[in-house]
Amino acid sequence: MNKKNKIIYWITTAWLALGMLSTGIVQLIHQKEETEMMTHLGYPAYLLTLLGSWKILGVIAVLIPRYPLLKEWAYAGFFFAMTGAIFSHLVSGDGSNGLFGPSLLLVLTVVSWYFRPADRKVIQK
Repeated sequence: MNKKNKIIYWITTAWLALGMLSTGIVQLIHQKEETEMMTHLGYPAYLLTLLGSWKILGVIAVLIPRYPLLKEWAYAGFFFAMTGAIFSHLVSGDGSNGLFGPSLLLVLTVVSWYFRPADRKVIQK
């Protein structure tokens, strides 16, 4: 892996981890605004605990060395969670404010996954 790709990987991965960790914590503690948003989107509040836990575990999986299959699952989980969030905001008629966060995290997920080093991939070339 060349230096440029390594820099892209670590910058996007750091921002992805920070974004997922912070939103995961907010969801785990059932912050008032987050609970209101889930209600607005039509989801039960207990889903916050599940999503928050998965996000934090996903961040750990992406950051720790080895376990490439676990990383694939974490990236897939981030991808599904963010596309689900985008779709939920679109269906609920939310404007760009509701779409910005999940869209940014989706882009960071895809870029981090794409530029990950060979030792973090299931099939190494």
